[in-house]
Amino acid sequence: MAISPAVKVVLGSLSFAIFWVLAVFPAVPFLPIGRTAGSLLGAMLMVIFQVISPDQAYAAIDLPILGLLFGTMVVSVYLEKADMFKYLSKLLSWKSRGPKDLLCRICLISAISSALFTNDTTCVVLTEFVLKIARQHNLPPHPFLLALASSANIGSSATPIGNPQNLIIAVQSKISFGNFVIRILPAMLVGVIVNALILLSMYWKSLSSQTDEEDATAEIVAEEDVNSHQFSPATLSHFTSLYSQEWNSQKGPVDNTLSSRVNPVDIEMDRVSNGASNSVKISIESKEVLSTDVSVPSKGVALVASSRDVLSEQSLEGKERWKRMFRKACLYLVTIGMLVSLLMGLNMSWTAIAAALALAILDFKDARPNLEKVSYSILIFFCGMFITVDGFNRTRIPSNLWDLMEPYAQIDHIGGIAVLAVVILVLSNFASNVPTVLLLGARVAASAAAISEADEKKAWLILAWVSTVAGNLSLMGSAANLIVCEQARRAPYLGYTLSFWRHLKFGVPSTLIVTAIGLILIR
Repeated sequence: MAISPAVKVVLGSLSFAIFWVLAVFPAVPFLPIGRTAGSLLGAMLMVIFQVISPDQAYAAIDLPILGLLFGTMVVSVYLEKADMFKYLSKLLSWKSRGPKDLLCRICLISAISSALFTNDTTCVVLTEFVLKIARQHNLPPHPFLLALASSANIGSSATPIGNPQNLIIAVQSKISFGNFVIRILPAMLVGVIVNALILLSMYWKSLSSQTDEEDATAEIVAEEDVNSHQFSPATLSHFTSLYSQEWNSQKGPVDNTLSSRVNPVDIEMDRVSNGASNSVKISIESKEVLSTDVSVPSKGVALVASSRDVLSEQSLEGKERWKRMFRKACLYLVTIGMLVSLLMGLNMSWTAIAAALALAILDFKDARPNLEKVSYSILIFFCGMFITVDGFNRTRIPSNLWDLMEPYAQIDHIGGIAVLAVVILVLSNFASNVPTVLLLGARVAASAAAISEADEKKAWLILAWVSTVAGNLSLMGSAANLIVCEQARRAPYLGYTLSFWRHLKFGVPSTLIVTAIGLILIR
């Protein structure tokens, strides 16, 4: 039985509202089921209320986006296993010149890492390390946490694999990987620099509380600890001490045995005559010497055998070390090959999946433990979100709202770009950036395509830039912000709470300035 259009609009809006509340506030008291279950609930309500049919719901799921997202997550898992992110963490403190230098490094490394491995992954891996460095040098953690989260969001805008909304835009717009990077990279680089300058200007005084000399001393100690743990001389010295201890432990019983055997003989010799005692003494001493000569070589044979065992173990450890280095090199080469293939314009989703399978094969182990680390809840969340947003679009509410805004949001003049940016900025913080892209993407592109084909691509890129940088406006603006906040709060012995208002104080000026600069540079 078909329902009337008015009822469909009401029920579709209700389903989308439930999805939005649970996506933005996953622990809402009256239904604390989380984002993933909330997206599935919204999708199911769309089908139950007949806003969308089951076949239309299946068709709404964008498999290329899911494939690309799955492939990049698997690649990130194997790169983390190959210590890629550990090396990035070491770069933060390597020969640091003080708090200001550290903050700039965090901005740069976070941005580059997010562009290649997604902003969420970067924040998960680096948050605790950044917090540890700040605590170690008695520095306020919040400037460094803000640098990590905000730079991760800005940096992720540079590539289609940097964040989920860019994945959607790249697939739907059919803009090649290389063209996407070339046209947004200048805005990203300048945005990261400006963001770092804003952080330095706001927290200059608090970052000047520690001397550079203290930081350098701490760095020297850290490097010595690492070197003593990694290099083989420590193992060799351990082997030498083990060898001497074993020799001493075996030599001791021999001496004790000799002394215990000689003492009874001396007592017995006092009871007999001198001549007899001398003959007995000579014979017994000769026996003791013989027994000693027999026992010492047997101990020497044991020592040689034990030394051979230690050397063979060291040889096996050396072979395993070379195997690990070879596999790491292969993992890095496959990742570089994936990036090169994407730059060449190959299919993004299948390229990412092929790279993930290649890494699983090169690892030469059961891939199940690594595949279990993939966040399948995110993939399920996207499936439910695709269905829910498609159902809401069928109510025609988004179309009607866009029809009101379209005359003022044309990108062929500065005023129109400004209006479009404000709409994206507000909607991204109100409904989250991924649903914003799904709701506005096709409409903004169609409006720009009426002007020219070049303006259509520019509209997609503006949507990618503004929806991503908008995540820096408030703590709830992006998942990366929430990850940094939660990771910092739960860090053992280092816990720190990044408040909403402290983030907002920095987020508003940074977001507005960086967004405006990017709109000027994107062509």
